Amino acid sequence: MRIGIDFDNTIACYDGVFHAAALERGLIPAGLGSDKNAVRDYLNGNGRADDFTELQGYVYGARMDLASPYPGFAGFVANARKAGHDLFIISHKTRHPILGPRHDLHAAARGFLTERGLVGGGRGQIDPANVSLELTKEAKVARIAALGCEAFVDDLPEIFASADFPDTARRILFDPAHQFADLARQRKLDRRGSWAEITAEFCREHV
Repeated sequence: MRIGIDFDNTIACYDGVFHAAALERGLIPAGLGSDKNAVRDYLNGNGRADDFTELQGYVYGARMDLASPYPGFAGFVANARKAGHDLFIISHKTRHPILGPRHDLHAAARGFLTERGLVGGGRGQIDPANVSLELTKEAKVARIAALGCEAFVDDLPEIFASADFPDTARRILFDPAHQFADLARQRKLDRRGSWAEITAEFCREHV
């Protein structure tokens, strides 16, 4: 099976990362909640929306070392490859941040995948040629269709709602925070809360 996978918040987990990076840059008080939304709401609420926009570029460009793969993703890759599945990473992000230093966000994402051993020439890794970082959501959806993905895993429900999303691709909504249960039912999405669940489903004989 040809399985496509999103990158940000599907492979790369940023739990606590924005809080750590914001503290590092002196943007927030230490006692603020550690999730990304708490940081965003604090800065936006204090008229510092541009600081949050620049913080995103800093995290996705210079501090990908603070992020980590979601638990179980490396195991999924190894077992999926063993089961004979073809894996593709298809994501969308601008090449450079909107504000702040011009970090190469595509290079940072590829570096994260390589340094974590998820991408490479090994039998249990994803082929680097199968990593597509597109500039827009529209281009991402077009790439999913062009590659003939039979399933796609993403944390963004809006990707599956695109009129151009291929009907032949199974829609798997990655929802570890369990925030989209009702939406998934309404839109008939296959919601999964962990990579362990996805591995068990696609790689039963190899887990």
